[in-house]
Amino acid sequence: MSLIIVLLIIIAFILICSIRQIEEYQRGILFTIGKFSRVLNPGWHIVLPIIQSYKKVDIRTKVVDVPEQEAITKDNVSIRINAVLYYKVFDSSKAVIAVENYNYAVSQLAQTTMRNIVGTVTLDELLSEREKISTEMCKIVDLETDPWGIKVENVELKDIALPEEMKRVLAKVAEAEREKAAVITKAAGEVEASQNLAKAAETMGRTPGTLHLRTLATLNDLSSDQSNTVIFALPIEVLEALKGIANKNK
Repeated sequence: MSLIIVLLIIIAFILICSIRQIEEYQRGILFTIGKFSRVLNPGWHIVLPIIQSYKKVDIRTKVVDVPEQEAITKDNVSIRINAVLYYKVFDSSKAVIAVENYNYAVSQLAQTTMRNIVGTVTLDELLSEREKISTEMCKIVDLETDPWGIKVENVELKDIALPEEMKRVLAKVAEAEREKAAVITKAAGEVEASQNLAKAAETMGRTPGTLHLRTLATLNDLSSDQSNTVIFALPIEVLEALKGIANKNK
């Protein structure tokens, strides 16, 4: 009788020691005699010693900081770029069985993919279409990690570092673009002004005396400043006519 009690105590002790707790954000991968048995859901589970073992997998969204990488764009510009990647485990059994260290594998794959994508676009495309490139990178990494039970949720390019020489070149290009826009705007203004002047001249030509009124208005504006000097250009015929009138009066 005492032997049975001892055996029961030993069995109870083994069972108590075999209790394993799986948290809500975890899944357990149970192996029996080295073979995959099943996935342990959150709660308490019995894992028999010696013949069984298990491994916990965190299924929460993880953040991978892709280290800064040196890459060359399609137009042969050397840059340094880094990114951040968000992923989660959707199949915990594959994450344990199919790959040795899924976190390290995802990080290395993201680095390689980022360098490859940068090599397929020009510098202008990389700077202006960052969201598009991030989406493309996310699709590629997600497709490659699917056999590992990994779901890539998002990829964001964080920073693009350019050489100092390239920064100066881009500054010159931006300055040239601004000068080009200024010249175009000025030319468009001159065209519009000439059109308005043509309309004004046409209106003045149809109405007698309008030109004289405009001349008087201009003289009135000039007379407000004593430092202005007004010079009239008169045709030589007018001067000759005035000279003839003066001779007749003599």
